[in-house]
Amino acid sequence: MEAERIEMLTKRIIPCLDVKNGEVVKGICFKQLKGVGDPPKLAKAYQDQTADEIVFLDITASLDNRDTMLEVVQRTAETLFIPLTVGGGIRSFTDVRKTLSSGADKVSINTAAISKPKLITECAEAFGSQCIVVAIDAKRKGDSWEVYTHSGTKPTEIDAIEWSKEVCERGCGEILLTSMDADGTKMGYDIELTRTVVRSVNIPVIASGGCGKIEHIVDVLKNGEADAALAASIFHYGQHTVREVKEILMREGIPVRMEEGLR
Repeated sequence: MEAERIEMLTKRIIPCLDVKNGEVVKGICFKQLKGVGDPPKLAKAYQDQTADEIVFLDITASLDNRDTMLEVVQRTAETLFIPLTVGGGIRSFTDVRKTLSSGADKVSINTAAISKPKLITECAEAFGSQCIVVAIDAKRKGDSWEVYTHSGTKPTEIDAIEWSKEVCERGCGEILLTSMDADGTKMGYDIELTRTVVRSVNIPVIASGGCGKIEHIVDVLKNGEADAALAASIFHYGQHTVREVKEILMREGIPVRMEEGLR
């Protein structure tokens, strides 16, 4: 029981692979995309650096109205023994099943969750809540935040905090929360947004968008109260390794897993 309690408190570091046309890309505020590498190779490299999970997002699948590139997902999954979360272009129960069958441990849904909220419950009941992640792309609107879909191109007029509560009630096991205002800016996560969502739900929240240095990860895990931090630029461009991040987190008193190969 004590080991389980400690494991629950452990914070996760999750490299993100934004994939377009089979290549990992990086941009600013969801735009100005540049290629940075091959998904399977990068995923394996991050696993070797003690990454806790990998998130693979086919970022233009919904925008292009096409299916997720499952062949690339399968090749990526074959290199890993840490959890792989896959999102992008997943519009139906069948898409979720196919993605899990291709090697994903979790499936992230965003646009489909908005257009068909009951899909969250259906998938959670069929595959388990732990397999279903709802991605929320939020942009500040006055004193609140609005949810966007289709790779951050379409506003929904849905309040991000209320939507977070709803997806939790509908059975999803985790929220992947991206600040569109901070994404790619390297100026830090949206601490207020993250903390507000964390305090509104009783499931883990992964903070995403804005990481430019290790201090930003420390900030979002401590002050943002996130359960995990998603990052891309600092890893893709060789600025830091996952292990370096974790060593600093440990010095800051933030519990992390340092062993390699644990699932």
